[in-house]
Order: sequence, then C-alpha cells, then structure tokens
Amino acid sequence: MGMNQTPASERVHISFFGKRNAGKSSVINAVTGQDLAIVSSVMGTTTDPVYKSMELLPLGPVVVIDTPGIDDEGELGALRVRKSYQVLNKTDIAILVVDSTTGKGEEEFALLHKFHEKHIPYLVVYNKIDLLSVEEIKNLAMSVRAGEVLASAADGMNIQELKEKIATLKPEDTHQYPLIQDLIEPLDLVILVVPIDKAAPKGRLILPQQQTIRDILERGALSLVVRDTELKSTLDHFLAQGVCPKLVVTDSQAFARVSKDVPENITLTSFSILFARYKGELETQLKGVAALSSIEDGDHILIAEGCTHHRQCGDIGTCKMPEWIRNYTGKEPVFEFTSGTEFPDDVSSYKMVVHCGGCMLNEREMKYRIACCQDQGVPITNYGILIAQVTGILKRSLGPFPKMQELVP
Repeated sequence: MGMNQTPASERVHISFFGKRNAGKSSVINAVTGQDLAIVSSVMGTTTDPVYKSMELLPLGPVVVIDTPGIDDEGELGALRVRKSYQVLNKTDIAILVVDSTTGKGEEEFALLHKFHEKHIPYLVVYNKIDLLSVEEIKNLAMSVRAGEVLASAADGMNIQELKEKIATLKPEDTHQYPLIQDLIEPLDLVILVVPIDKAAPKGRLILPQQQTIRDILERGALSLVVRDTELKSTLDHFLAQGVCPKLVVTDSQAFARVSKDVPENITLTSFSILFARYKGELETQLKGVAALSSIEDGDHILIAEGCTHHRQCGDIGTCKMPEWIRNYTGKEPVFEFTSGTEFPDDVSSYKMVVHCGGCMLNEREMKYRIACCQDQGVPITNYGILIAQVTGILKRSLGPFPKMQELVP
C-alpha cells in the first residue's frame, strides 16, 4: 500500500445485506458503476463476504462489502449467515436489499433489529421494482418510510437517489484523539524505531508505521526512521549537536533494547500504545494488563489479531506473547488464538484477552471487541501495553500521557 492511499481501516465501511437473490450484488454494481460483485440467478452465489476498497462519490474512500444471503440453509448455510452477521461489527453504513416482489420477512426484521441494537445507520432498498405492475409500485410507494428507497438495479431506476441517501449517512470522524499530531509541534523531531528482521515485510513498512509517518507529516513535524540497531548512534549524533528529539516511537518488540538506549529525558512510547488510544480505549486496555498478576495454571487467555498473515517461527502472537506471559507470571495458562474476523462473541471463558494494535480494523470493530470484553467482565489489553508491562517499562512508555501514567503503580 502506498502512503497516498487511504488504509481500509480508515475508510467508511458500507455493507449490503439481504436474502439470496434479493439482488444485493446487482445493487452494489449499480451503485458503484462497476462489476464488483458476481451476479447470478443461482441462489447463494455469494458464499463469503467480499470486500472492495474504492472511491465512491460523494462519499470518498470506502470499503464496499457484499455479504452472503441471510436466509441461507443447511449447516454450511448457517455458517454463511453467521459470516454476514459478523460483518455488522465493522459496518458504518448498512444497506438492506429487499426483493420488492416478496417484501420483508422474518430474516429482514431480525437484521433491522440488529441495526438498531448496534446503532448502525441504514437504508432499506426495495429492489426489482421493474418486475412490479404500476399499481403494485403505487401501493408499495405509499407504504415506504423515511430511509427506504424503491429502486431497480436492472434498469438503474432511483440508483442516484440511493447514492445520495447513502452519502447523508456518512459518519463523522469519531476518533476522540488523533494518532500522534496532538503530542508534537511543527518542526519537532520524532524518531521512529523500526526493527528489520525476518518478520518485517520485505520492501515496505507496515501500516502503523506508515500511518504514524503520515500523521507527523500533516503536523509539519520531522520524522526519522531508524532500525533499533542504529538508534543509539543516531541519538548520540543528535544530542552531540544539541538537538533533542521530542519523542521516540518504537515497535513494541524492541521495547527492552530501545528503553536502554533512549535517555530518560526523552519521551518514549510505541506504535501499539498510540493505536490503543487512537482506535480503542487506552485506559480500558491499560487497566486490563493488571490481570497478568492473577493468572493461574490452566487459565485460558485469548490472543487476538485483527489481520491474517503467514505465521513464521517466532511469530509475535502465537510464539512470543505466550512466552512473555509464561516468563512473567511463572504459570502455564492455556492459550487460544484468533485472527481476522474470527473474534468470538462469547469471551466469558477467558481470564483475559490480549489484542494486537488493531491497525487493520476500523474503529467500530475495535470498539466492539473491547465492549464485548467489558460487558462480560473480561480484562482486555494490547500487545504494546503487555510488552511494556513484562519488560518493566510500562510507566515510562506512557510518557506522552501523564494521566495514564498515574494509573500505573
């Protein structure tokens, strides 16, 4: 991904729901003006949620999501329906496509209930009105409420009206805090520590690093990216010239080494901690790390990641996290792992949840996962906070956030 591209996690997520053959895919293609979704008369053509990042005027950067039919049948069909409902957790705008020749049924009303329950703005589209008689269209039009549109993907009828209505539902920026801009001033020097090892993607920076650099640029400050192996010599060079960096931001895995190399008078934090504040709830995740002190043998701990990637030897989630936790607690808990969309609705069996920074998740989904844990009384923390705790530098790593430091003993 280039730095001039909006990350999927920062785009408005527009999800299309409906029964099989209601015409979801046809409506998506009509709204976007592209053949994004496969259209077929065969019921259940869409078997998994399909994601497409694009520009959609007048909304701007969006992710369009086509979902399996909510009336799918059988054991496999039930799994597909579950996948559709999982999409709700990341949906900013929901579009319910109804076959106007049959109207709403039990499945549609159940989905509308979920929209209200999760506070998701939505529209209802009565598709296929080209198949109705003039009299039937008149009768349906008389029953239409605000937030409902009569349309035909086949002939384009009212598709422009639908697009305009979707645009009115665009959510405002809900981030309570920026990523890093409020921590720095123009021309401040920020050093970003990026280890380059076998786990680092070849030829590119990972998303948190890219987003942080972009945020620093927008603030008019200066960013210098170095490896952990060159950090000390870099700092020595600048300090010898009388230049003191305003902030050092490191990859969490290098916390221990970086903390030793960075003088105490220079503020230190991690990409993961910045994202905990930006995308979730830093205080909640900071309090969650305290659960480490009460871990016992056999306790179940969920380690969750928002993305899917090829696991390597020494993988941070499946290898390093369990090792750090075992060494810190002296206990042998049972670890379970999820990635991508596979975050369980029921987390009550876990003693704690340890989540990645969530750079690949939009804000709605990250907050949903945190809320799941809070509602069920399960502590949740994230990678960076846990690593800072087990390496004994948690208080220091919260240097940019004095009020959060007060929560650390």
